[in-house]
Amino acid sequence: MNPNNPSLITIAIDGYSSSGKSSMARHLAKTIGYRYIDSGAMYRAVALHALRNGMISHADNSVDADRLIAALPEIAIDFEVTGDTQSTLLNGENVETEIRAMAVSQCVSPVAAIPQVRHALVAMQQKMGESKGIVMDGRDIGTTVFPDAEMKVFVRASAQTRAQRRLSEMIEKGIATTFEEVLANVVSRDHI
Repeated sequence: MNPNNPSLITIAIDGYSSSGKSSMARHLAKTIGYRYIDSGAMYRAVALHALRNGMISHADNSVDADRLIAALPEIAIDFEVTGDTQSTLLNGENVETEIRAMAVSQCVSPVAAIPQVRHALVAMQQKMGESKGIVMDGRDIGTTVFPDAEMKVFVRASAQTRAQRRLSEMIEKGIATTFEEVLANVVSRDHI
């Protein structure tokens, strides 16, 4: 508990990819004055780092796990709020647009499946939540990252609805893709 404000809590929002949990978490955090932590963006940032440094094969999205594990100590992820916009920072660089691209989306799951990556990011997330007063969304937030969270929510939606949500977000950000591509990615991530 935060000794300066013992009424602060941790809110964990879990759910499937593109189910609306990030929109819900962002809105809730802003409304109640809490810090919002986008755990999915953290995994995307690690995937981007791996892509940029040749740790992922473009042919089959396989990950050079040994190199990525060795690089984990040099990866710093944080969030910056400017007005109503939150951006993901990778080693101090704003990578918010880049981490939402389909190239990153296609390799997030293989990166997140590496136990050492999950361990490092869970530790980072738990550190961010030590003083409470956060809303964090993602997968396994209420079971693994914050099993003792005072409030837990699970969000669901069909694969088609989630693909349409994701496609709309990508189009809004100027990222070119198709519904079929996004749906295939959503279904694949669910399976993984």
